[in-house]
Amino acid sequence: QVQLVESGGGLVQAGGSLRLSCAASGRISSINNMGWYRRAPGKERELVATITTGTSTNYADSVKGRFTISRDGPWNMVYLQMNNLKPQDTAIYYCTAEIRETVAIIQRYWGQGTQVTVSS
Repeated sequence: QVQLVESGGGLVQAGGSLRLSCAASGRISSINNMGWYRRAPGKERELVATITTGTSTNYADSVKGRFTISRDGPWNMVYLQMNNLKPQDTAIYYCTAEIRETVAIIQRYWGQGTQVTVSS
């Protein structure tokens, strides 16, 4: 089994910053791409940012220039630095990772989510 555990969410004023962390643990041979998604109240889950093993990144247009995704391979960690936060960034943020458990088993896992609330 594999677990993804997020941390770092909270309440912040508009213009502020937060840093989300996600730790992957369990039966992990290697990790392919990792990323962050979010679900705002009444909306569908949407991609925020992804990062490959080669550290290529992809961002939603709404967060480009404000958010930065990074990963720490040896520690199976992924981070999301969020600057200049806006009320519309309020959502539950989910970490995800495509994990190779064995030669034959590759699965995508999700964390339980962490709440980010931005007040105006």
